[in-house]
Amino acid sequence: MEHVTVKDLVLGSGGVLVSGSEEAPVSHIRLDSRQVEPGDLFVPLLGERVDSHRFLPQVMDQGAAAVLTSQELTLPEGGAGCAVIRVEDTKKALQKIGSYLRDRLTLPLVGVTGSVGKTTTREMIAAALSARFCVYKTPGNSNSQVGVPVTLSEITENDQVGVIELGMSEPGEMTVIANIARVDMAVITNIGITHIGQLGSQENILREKLHITDGMKDGGLLILNGDDPLLKNVRGREGLRTVYYGTGENCDFRAVDICFEDGYPSFTAVHGADRQRVRLNVMGQHNVMNAMAAMAVCAECGMTMEEAARGLLTGQGFKNRQQVHETGRFTILDDSYNACPESMKAAFQVFKELHPERRHVAVLAEMRELGHETESAHRQVGIFAAEAGIHLLVTLGAECRALTEEFKKRSGAPVAEFTDKDQMTAYLDQALQDGDCVLFKGANSMALFKVAARYMENRPE
Repeated sequence: MEHVTVKDLVLGSGGVLVSGSEEAPVSHIRLDSRQVEPGDLFVPLLGERVDSHRFLPQVMDQGAAAVLTSQELTLPEGGAGCAVIRVEDTKKALQKIGSYLRDRLTLPLVGVTGSVGKTTTREMIAAALSARFCVYKTPGNSNSQVGVPVTLSEITENDQVGVIELGMSEPGEMTVIANIARVDMAVITNIGITHIGQLGSQENILREKLHITDGMKDGGLLILNGDDPLLKNVRGREGLRTVYYGTGENCDFRAVDICFEDGYPSFTAVHGADRQRVRLNVMGQHNVMNAMAAMAVCAECGMTMEEAARGLLTGQGFKNRQQVHETGRFTILDDSYNACPESMKAAFQVFKELHPERRHVAVLAEMRELGHETESAHRQVGIFAAEAGIHLLVTLGAECRALTEEFKKRSGAPVAEFTDKDQMTAYLDQALQDGDCVLFKGANSMALFKVAARYMENRPE
């Protein structure tokens, strides 16, 4: 945070300063007590298992400039210099602070949401914009009700454009986030079945995602995937402009003449009379769509298509999202961050293009938060795996039984099923062969990224 004092935090949160100086400067907002450094604000949140108020004495000893609290607090020795701000609810106070800090920003903000590809699209938009602007983008996955306020707090006066990711998993969450962020441009990548267990249907997911426009001023721009069956006929509310990107004739920003070289796409971007050849350094046809979303954002920011194409060429993707690693022994496609049928299909499209002459091993963990779609979604992935010509299928989790059943119907390739990660890893140590191409993909909570890291480090012999 720049030029933020305890007084600003009191005003923003609507809280009461219990102790400490209101003139003390504050540098960062921290939600994790382990990350607190001198000059930071610590916000203790009430989690399912832990009430972080228990760490207040600790962060004071670490030199925190200020803390929020919804509880009575006895200052520890050495914590007298820490400002204590009493609030009714620390989570809501954090959101109010985020909104307060948003009011101080003058740069345009681009918000990105969707069922699949939010982070990759965010990265590609930021890469494209960077050809002209100093760009701030959401760090990591800070896209939630508590993550977005922190994200906004880190934007500096040197930043010229902000690209922030907005996520949601339950009814009403997007409205909360959107009214904090109040973006100027909103990108919706697609409507899939992620979080359908909480939201009930794709139509409900669409309605929730569209709440990204709740905080937008008249004249704002809604940028939609015109190839998505649920988005292609959507128009923004009165006062907003709507444009579409994709490959269809209905799209204002359109990709044509798509081709691939070793899995890396190139295409011609078309907008009105303008045409620009674009090459990407990330694999897969789905990234053509992400690039076209970036083209639309860049046009709104006054950039030429040539500038945007130059920026896109610098994009390298994001950790645990279709990252290709050549280890010397294996070619690893690490797409372990998360999974749903749509992203599984995209992963297989990339995977089958990697060294097609070699053996392909798919290590898949179960997908989560799919509600009544769980079994059918896993069966669908089994079909995708068979169509991709997988030579060895390894699964983790009981829900993968439906996946393997469909795979076995369509493929004679061997299958190894596990419910224990350590047992699966022991099997892989023996089964993987030099030269194998290995895909790791599953729900983030299944932590396949830890298994992928083992083989990227080339440890097993």
